[in-house]
Amino acid sequence: MTQPTDGPVVLRGGTVLTLDDARRVLAGEDVLVEGDRITAIGPALEVPPGTTEIDATGGIVLPGMIDTHRHLWQTAMRGYGADWTLTQYFVWYYLEWGKVFRPEDIYAGNLLGALEALEAGVTTTVDWSHGLQTTQHADAAADALQAVPGRFVLAYGNIQDAPATWTGTREFRDFVSRRVTGDDLLGFQLAFDVTGDPAFPEKPAFEVARELGVPVTTHAGVWGATGDDSIRLMHDHGFMTPETIYVHGASLSADSYHRIAATGGSVSVSTESEQSAGQGYPPTWALRKHGIPVSLSMDTSVWWSGDLFSAMRATLGADRSREHLEAHAKGETVTHAALRAEQVVEWATRGGAQALGRLDLGSLEVGKKADVVLLKNDGSPASFPLLNPYGHVAFQAQRGDVHTVLVNGRVVKRDGKLVGVDLPAVRRRVEETVEHLRAQLGEEAWRQGMNPDVPETKILDNPYTYTDYQSDSTHGG
Repeated sequence: MTQPTDGPVVLRGGTVLTLDDARRVLAGEDVLVEGDRITAIGPALEVPPGTTEIDATGGIVLPGMIDTHRHLWQTAMRGYGADWTLTQYFVWYYLEWGKVFRPEDIYAGNLLGALEALEAGVTTTVDWSHGLQTTQHADAAADALQAVPGRFVLAYGNIQDAPATWTGTREFRDFVSRRVTGDDLLGFQLAFDVTGDPAFPEKPAFEVARELGVPVTTHAGVWGATGDDSIRLMHDHGFMTPETIYVHGASLSADSYHRIAATGGSVSVSTESEQSAGQGYPPTWALRKHGIPVSLSMDTSVWWSGDLFSAMRATLGADRSREHLEAHAKGETVTHAALRAEQVVEWATRGGAQALGRLDLGSLEVGKKADVVLLKNDGSPASFPLLNPYGHVAFQAQRGDVHTVLVNGRVVKRDGKLVGVDLPAVRRRVEETVEHLRAQLGEEAWRQGMNPDVPETKILDNPYTYTDYQSDSTHGG
């Protein structure tokens, strides 16, 4: 097992993608980390005695990647829903089997998902944790996140109850007082959706968020579930803020995009999810037109890959495909791509930091937090030549190329292996959860659940059980 590294660390001779304001790319330079900060960047740095030296020659050093929306509690069911539609996901988790998850199942999923993110160079992950039926489930989620040496944000949610109800309980307030302590490695948000019901039943939950001084993250622009009515309600009641993160944003009108842009919010784009599940066309092409800040996310490993290399690749493909499609419809030819590899690398790093209000993250600069990733794989013929470093990250790299990861100055992955992690123990916890779920469903339902039969006439207009309101999907809201 790889052993922890204490003391200063220097990464020597890599191609450094600073992602600073000047977007400098530094060839053959060093990055020195002391404590939890980057203390120097430059060629042939002098370092303190006892500094651990990591050879980054031939590799790329970049800021730790940031995922702004991932349902970690679902990771124990990795790949189970590979052929689902969004309706099937809603039926399985919201209406049927999401209710049988125990606190220990939340723990197992969060533990596995958190390690999966860290191993892929995702140093900060927003755990969009909407499976917290009780505060015991919430404690299990937080315990798992704090057992992994990464940086996380617990976005507290509960799809089995109305946001106004669960945010108003004494138990929830007790959880906040116990667990939201200002820990730099564990942030806090509220995670709930706005159905568009004119009665605005989610208003009390927004008021709780405002009272606690924490951001709200919400699935917005999801075809048939949350659309323009949801945005209008939030805007008319003054709950759209620069800290608000709108997840997906794929089925919205220009009016909604204008409201998001005017109030300074950002959109977390999960391209693999939007293009596969059906929230709407991945919206970066529209967000760019309206000047809305973008971050990237992977949604859930019950369907898709758990790394941001896949997110960058899919996002570039979807955006460019839309650009070509619209040009061809007008008889025109795109001669220069509007979205470049540099921009999606920025969304995967600096964009996430800005969405979270963490300006001490997302770039490699002296004085910033030492969340650092080295991509280096000398055993791979795909690792060279390194001609366009942004293009290499976006189109060539994968999780197996993540050589070293530092979080808060601590080496958590080195030489391609997580540091100090007992994966067999994690596997046993996950296997117990899988066994529990299979027993609850029964073997036939378990097998059918991977590709459930949804009749053509069965369209789930409303997965939220606390309101009878049904959106008008023909208008995307």
